[in-house]
Formats: sequence, C-alpha cells, structure tokens
Amino acid sequence: MPIAALVLAAGASTRLGRPKQLEPWGERNLLEHVVERTGRFPVDEVWVVLGSGHEQIIEESDLGDAGLIENPEWEEGIASSLRVGLDALTRLSRCDVALIVIGDQPYVSEDVVAELIESHRRRGLPVTIPKYRYNWGNPVVVNGSLWPRLMSLEGDGGAARLWQAHPEWVNEVWISEMGPRDVDTESDVADLRPRGGS
Repeated sequence: MPIAALVLAAGASTRLGRPKQLEPWGERNLLEHVVERTGRFPVDEVWVVLGSGHEQIIEESDLGDAGLIENPEWEEGIASSLRVGLDALTRLSRCDVALIVIGDQPYVSEDVVAELIESHRRRGLPVTIPKYRYNWGNPVVVNGSLWPRLMSLEGDGGAARLWQAHPEWVNEVWISEMGPRDVDTESDVADLRPRGGS
C-alpha cells in the first residue's frame, strides 16, 4: 500500500497578513518544518500544493525531495488544492493512497499518523479519519478509488460533507488527545512557535 503525503499549503494567510508558510519556525520556516515532519511519517512520497506567493515560497524554502504542485485556482479554497493535488498524484505518483496533511498544522503526532495508517490497512475502508475527542480532524487517509469524488468538490469546505454523506466509507479512529492546532493568527504563532530548536 504505497502512500503519498499531500501537504496542502496554497492559501494566502489572510488572517495573519503575511505568508504563514515562511513564518520563522525554529531553524526553519513553518512549511519546511511541516514538510520535514511529514517526511518522517510512514509514507513513500511527499508532495506539496502551493498557490499564493508560490514563487517566493519556493525561492525561500528548502523542501528537500518533496514534489511541488502549483494550484493556480488557490483563491477558490481548499477544494481546489485537493483537485490539483490529487490530479497530480494520479498522473505522476506510483501511490494509490493519499495522506492529506494540512500545511499549517506544525504538530501532527507521528504516533497518530502511524495508528491511522495501520487502522486503514486493517479495516479496508476507503477513508480513515481521526476523531480527536469529539470532532473529526486531520490528517486523513484516502484510497485512490475516492480521489475522483474529492476532485469534484468545490469551495472551502474540504471533504467533511462528503464523508458525512457516506458514513459507510469511513473508518473512524478515536484519538484521546486534542487535535493539532492550525497556525492562523498572531496568537497562534505566539502559542505554537518553538522556543528553542524546531
């Protein structure tokens, strides 16, 4: 079951007022930190979807061996990044399972990801979602059989509506801890930025 991690990092950081992807994060920037951490998950490939400010982000970031995907329709919202990213995986990747990672969540647990992937293998359902206490969260594991359905989504709602409409697809993994926080505001930066190294 080869797995490609797809890091969604195309947004314009409107609430922060500057590209959060380039926010200093320990010895790296935030996107470098997320991509490096994602590379430690039990995945075979890492791909990054960029949109707003992609040229500056590429110029100022070292994303290692990650594949880069440009989303020219990033202003539409997260559905456009799923479309562009999964289309690229369909054409360019040897993987038929995707781990969808949100690019502004710097502290996704490696143990949680390992548990999600192991449960996905064991249960055999097309999508595996973590349920942190009471709410669904990220990252999500999705088989290639559902990529065309995800690529038909529009707007900024993500895939949650699709999963709610088709509970028979969903393997839900209960996680006792709180879900990973997004970096959206100055307060988030202050709370989450590492004090020492990254």
